[in-house]
Parts: sequence; structure tokens; C-alpha cells
Amino acid sequence: MQAELGHERSQYKLGLRYDKGQGVEQDDQEAVKWYRLAAEQGYASAQNNLGVMYRYGEGVEQDNQEAMKWYRLAAEQGNVRAQTNLGGMYDKGHGVERDDQEAVKWYRLAAEQGYARAQTNLGGMYDKGHGVEQDDQEAVKWYRLAAEQGYARAQTNLGGMYDKGHGVEQDDQEAVKWYRLAAEQGYERAQTNLGVMYDDGEGVEQDDQEAVKWYRLAAEQGYARAQLDLGWMYEKGHGVKRDEQEAVKWYRLAAEQGNARAQNNLGVMYDDGEGVERDDQEAVKWYRLAAEQGYARAQNNLGVMYRYGEGVEQDNQEAVKWYRLAAEQGNVRAQTNLGGMYDKGHGVEQDDQEAVKWYRLAAEQGYERAQTNLGVMYDDGEGVEQDDQEAVKWYRLAAEQGYERAQTNLGVMYRYGEGVEQDEQEAVKWYRLAAEQGYERAQTNLGVMYDDGEGVEQDDQEAVKWYRLAAEQGYARAQLDLGWMYEKGHGVKRDEQEAVKWYRLAAEQGNANAQSNLGVMYNIGHGTEQDFIEAVKWFRLAAEQDFVSAQFNLGTMYDKGRGVEQDDQEAVKWYRLAAERGYVSAQTNLGWMYENGQGVEQDFIEAVKWYRLAVEQGDASAQNNLGTMYINGRGGKRDDQEAVKWYRLAAEQGNANAQNTLGVMYINGRGVEQDDQKAAKWLRMAAKQGKGLAQSNLALMYIHGCGLPKSNFNAYMWLFLAKQEGLNKEAKAEFDKLTKI
Repeated sequence: MQAELGHERSQYKLGLRYDKGQGVEQDDQEAVKWYRLAAEQGYASAQNNLGVMYRYGEGVEQDNQEAMKWYRLAAEQGNVRAQTNLGGMYDKGHGVERDDQEAVKWYRLAAEQGYARAQTNLGGMYDKGHGVEQDDQEAVKWYRLAAEQGYARAQTNLGGMYDKGHGVEQDDQEAVKWYRLAAEQGYERAQTNLGVMYDDGEGVEQDDQEAVKWYRLAAEQGYARAQLDLGWMYEKGHGVKRDEQEAVKWYRLAAEQGNARAQNNLGVMYDDGEGVERDDQEAVKWYRLAAEQGYARAQNNLGVMYRYGEGVEQDNQEAVKWYRLAAEQGNVRAQTNLGGMYDKGHGVEQDDQEAVKWYRLAAEQGYERAQTNLGVMYDDGEGVEQDDQEAVKWYRLAAEQGYERAQTNLGVMYRYGEGVEQDEQEAVKWYRLAAEQGYERAQTNLGVMYDDGEGVEQDDQEAVKWYRLAAEQGYARAQLDLGWMYEKGHGVKRDEQEAVKWYRLAAEQGNANAQSNLGVMYNIGHGTEQDFIEAVKWFRLAAEQDFVSAQFNLGTMYDKGRGVEQDDQEAVKWYRLAAERGYVSAQTNLGWMYENGQGVEQDFIEAVKWYRLAVEQGDASAQNNLGTMYINGRGGKRDDQEAVKWYRLAAEQGNANAQNTLGVMYINGRGVEQDDQKAAKWLRMAAKQGKGLAQSNLALMYIHGCGLPKSNFNAYMWLFLAKQEGLNKEAKAEFDKLTKI
């Protein structure tokens, strides 16, 4: 046998047979033995192959320096494989310090001999600008030389150059041609890229099934990117029947190879419970693996998990950390989320300007949520100068993308004419677009437009329809409005129990208006059994949120001792809170407390102050009380004419006390010219409202024939009615006389 006789070529061939298991049992150590014998005689191919055995630790202990030694010996003889392998060692820094220029030198020597692998590698060096000045055209030249020899990796790379328009004019069809040539050789990267071309309809007619075919061929070879893409097709049901479990299978295969995007997608599947049982901790695990590789979407998702304490302990600072890492890579969701953290001061010091900065970065990339948030900042003048027109601009950009929150906000701007000309029909248009997407705030606002007949014909039933849609989603404002419609019988049959139901649902969410309304229902026993204690409970909850009517009502409960121990000071406290915010009934009652020294030291000047604030709003009770202050000279000089002025204003609004007193002023000619007929007119108005004193006074006018014809019958009738409130001495004496007639 020539090999045993020392013939180097025969020794090489025998080593090759053992290496490949051709005609003999495969045996790496035996291969090394024969390669070494030939290599030591200077046989270049054997030297190269022996280098390979050392490089990968086959038949010998792995040793990069020994590999380098043998590669160099062969390379210096011009062996193209060895030159390429030696270039690779310099390229990767294996067994030697990395040296791109030295790598290029050896790749070029082999490439110029026409060796396709070296040509491809040299093209790659030009492509990346490693060891040479970056030059796409030179990269294309070397890729093409190798591709035309049928070398699949070069064909794939050349396809990529056409795909991206690097070094050649962009040409999807040419890209497809080269991808296909490599794909048909079974090259998984090309198969994946060809799948992408079918997926996107670039260079070929869009065809999801063809995309799936090529993804599957590569995926079944274990190519992670193809496994990822095939998983995506199963998740979305593109080209295959939607199958979340199959999606999880392929994502997992890619994720376990370290593919960051697949790790993120697998995390999402666990996060949402799609294709697997929902598991926040498992989601966090996969997000973290991808995030630690710098994958921005995973970093954002991991931030979300920390923000809301899902699968990890809640930690706003950790959330900010991950949001920032993703945001700095330009991820719009992360930029928006980071802006939100600055906006609310979660995990960072509150900073409106920093919030605006991050919102703007995402908004300028067209992200609708950020555009909306930036609009809000301009709307409220937070972090920027207040600017309604700028707010409208950003709302519109997001609204035109169909983002329901922006559509609603834009509707609000049109409704109130902020940043745009006031246009209720345009407001309705934008509310409707958002409402039809199920956005509860828009549904409520659209209901209000129908309720009030703004921008549409008034329609209570349509209002109820939209209120109900939002209310059934748990939106408190809509629940309040729907309750009101039931209470008043607008658009639905009046049903106070149903009103109480909806008020309660909103009240339990903390809606102050609903809490106040529910308190009223308990106070008067409408739709529920009367319960002063429960009324106080709901009034207090609303009052503590500064809901002004509830503050007044709570003051009344303390004033009257309903549901609580009577407490004038506590009544004054709540009246004052409401009065200081302009609530007219509270101003009147607070004035009365000062006038009568209840819960406060008596102070006529302070009483007049509060009555006057109330009369400026037209409150009849305050007008009557202020008249009384003038007639008695309390808090100022006595002035009958001024008293008459205020009594008349109150009387004209139907205040029975004022009508009675004004009648008496006419009887006595105080502040007015004496006039029994006018006196009778005002007394009759008060008497018809059940004012006992007015009924007595009117009866006396009938008895004495003052301003009215004498009539014992009419006198008796009015005294009989007045008796229910109690008669004064004169009226009682007259009633007794009439009873005996």
C-alpha cells in the first residue's frame, strides 16, 4: 500500500477516507494520523485538513494555534482552502490576535485563484468595511464571482445587495433570482429570505403559502430566523390555519437558540396566554433573555412587567431602566412609556419637560399614542407653553390613524372651539368614530351630544343607547348619566330603582357626582328605602372630593341632625366650603347661620355679606333674608325701601315668606305706599303655597274688608287651613267667632 510506503498523496487520500468514512469506518484519530504523515512531507492539502482537525478538535485536542500553524504551511504553498481558513482565523481572532487586514490578505490570495468561499468572504470584508475601506460595489463584484460558481452563501449575499440596493441598483426581482438559486440548493438563509420576499410581495406576487413553504424548509434545518418567521405565520394565520400552539413551538425552537425576537415573541405568548397557559413569570424570563441582548421591544415589554408588577415585584425604577434602554434605541412604545413615567413621576422625579421630550421623539415617528399624549401636554400647558392649535395638530395626526383617544380629544376641541373654530357637527363626527370602536369616553360624549341636541337633533333614546354602551363597560361618567336618564325618565321609562343601580355602580368607582346623587336618593327615599345614615355616607364621600352640592347637602344633614348627631359647627364647616366655591344655597344657609349665631358667633355683617353673594346669583331665599336684615337694621342701617326691594325680588320668584312679608309691608305702608289691594294680591300668592301666616293675614283682610270684600266664608276657609300651622292670638279669636256662627 503506497500510503504505508510513505507516498504523501496516498497518505492524504487515506486520511480523507477515514475523515469521511468512505470505504472504511469513520475514525478521526486515524484520519489525523494519515493527514499528519502527509503534512509532515509538505503535502498542502493534508496540512490544511490537519489544521481543520485541530481547529475543531476532531481526533486531536482542540488547538487553534496548531491549526494556524498547519493552515499557514499550506497557505504559503498557495492552497486556496488553507488561505481561506487562515484568513478566517485572523478574521475571528482564533489562535491569533484578530487582524482584519491580514484576513483580507489571505482571502484575496485565494479569491484571486477563483475560490468561491474566499471570494464570498472577501466580499463580506468589503461589505462591512473590515480590513479595507467599505465598498459595496467591490463587495458585489466578489459576491457575484462566487455566486456565478453556484456558491449558495454568495448567491444569498448577492441577493441581499439587490434587495437593499447596496452597490447595485435596487432590484427585488434580481434579489429573488439569487435567493432562489441558493434556496434550491437547500441553503437555509436564502430559503428564509426568499420566504420574506413572498411574505412581503417584493419581486414576486405576494403569496403567504409560498412564504410558509420556504420558511418551513429552513426552519426544519434548525435555522432560527426561519423558525421565528414560521411561528409568526402560525400566530397570525398567514398561509396556514391559525395555530397558536404551533406558533409557540416554532418560537421556542428559535428562542432556545438565542434568537432575541423569538424570545420576545415567546414572552408575549406567555404574557397573553396564547398557545400556552398564561404565565407572567415565564413571560418575564423570555423578555429578559431578549432584553439582555439589547432587543428593544423586549426591553420595553420587560419594563411594562416591572411597571405593573406582573411576574416580578413591582419596581418603577427598574421599569424606567428598561424603558430607557429601549427608548434610546428609538422604540416608540418605550419612548412613550418613559415619557409617561416622567409625566407622572413614577420611578423618576416628575418632569413635564422630559416627558414632552420623549413623547415628541415617538410622536415624530408617527406613534399615535405619543402624538395624543403630546397633544395633551400642549392642551394643558405642561412642559410646554399652552397651545390649543398645537394640541389639535397632534390630536389630528393620531385621530387620522384611527386612535380612539385622540379622536375623542379632537372632538372635545371642536365642541368647545379650542384651537379650531367651534363646530359641534365636527365634534360629533370624531366622537362617533371613536365610539364605534367601543371607546367608552367617546360613547359617553356622543350620548351627551344627543342629550343636549348639540351637532345632532336632540334624541334622548339615542343618548341612552350610547350612555348604556359605555356604562356596561364600567365607565363611571356614563353610569352616572344613564342613572340620571332613568331618574328623570328621559329616553327610557322613569325607573328610580334603575337610577339608583347605575348611580351606585358609578359611586363605587369614586365618581363624586354619582355619590352625591346616590346620597340624594337615600335622603328622599327614591328608588331605595329612605336611609339618612346611608345618605350621609355618600354625601361625605363626594364632599371629601370637593363636590360642592354634596358639601352643601352634608352641611344640611348636620344642620338638621339627619343621619348624624345635630352639629351646627359641622354644618357651618360644610356650608362654608360650598359657599366659598359659589354654591348659592350654601351662601344663603351660611348667612342664616351667622344671622342666628348657630355654629358661629352671631355676626350680622357677615350674614349680610353671604346673603349679598347669594342674591347676586338671584337666590330668592337670600333676597328674602336680606330684606329682613334691612327691615330690622341688622348689619347696617334700617331701610324699609331697600327691604321692600329685596322682598319684591324674592316674591316675584315665588318665595312664600317674601310674598307674605311684602303683603304686610303694603298693609302697613312700610317702604311702600299703603295699598290693601296689593297687600291682598301678595298674601293670596303666599297663602296658595300653604304659608300659614299668609293664610291668617288674608283671612283677617276678608273679615275686615280691607282690600277685599268682606267674606266670613273665605275668612273661615283660610283660617281653617292656617290652623294646621297654628294661629296667632288675633287669628285664633276670629276663628273661634266664625266657628260659632
